[in-house]
Amino acid sequence: MRDHRLAVYTFNQFVAPYQSDRIRGFREAEPGTFLAIENAEGFVARSGYEGEEGPSSWGEQVFPHCWTNSNGDGWAPSTLSLWASLEALMAATYQGPHGRALRNGKDWHVPADHIPEYVLWWVAEGDTPDWAEAVGRFEELMENGPNPRAFTFKTAFDPIGKPYKPDVARMKDLARQTAQKS
Repeated sequence: MRDHRLAVYTFNQFVAPYQSDRIRGFREAEPGTFLAIENAEGFVARSGYEGEEGPSSWGEQVFPHCWTNSNGDGWAPSTLSLWASLEALMAATYQGPHGRALRNGKDWHVPADHIPEYVLWWVAEGDTPDWAEAVGRFEELMENGPNPRAFTFKTAFDPIGKPYKPDVARMKDLARQTAQKS
């Protein structure tokens, strides 16, 4: 997997407009969560958002066809990033500030059992996906289920398309390494 990076696109919809009191906990956690993710073992890079401070955007941000803009603010929580391994992403996702925010997600996000919250896929080292590709992979997962082009932690594949079981011990080790850096 040395010549590949794991891409991840996350998507959700808020239960209220981003600037509302209902989403305040998310807004307050967001800067620290992004910082923790960027400092996590195995983090490679993330897209920023057009017109905002931080990393540059990897193309024009678009949303999946399932997005309804029900809040009317034209915004939905989504991220696009690259990781060294599935285990590194899992460690950062379920531990630390992101893990805490994830556990509070039910307070901020619209429940949608038929819509995935994320999609994973492999890219060649040196390649950077854009938002349109990410949404395409997300929609592929939503329409076809996990496959080597669009998968999840639960049903993962390696870069050549073989089923892959994450190394839990490696994930825990990466989480410990990240915690020691904090």
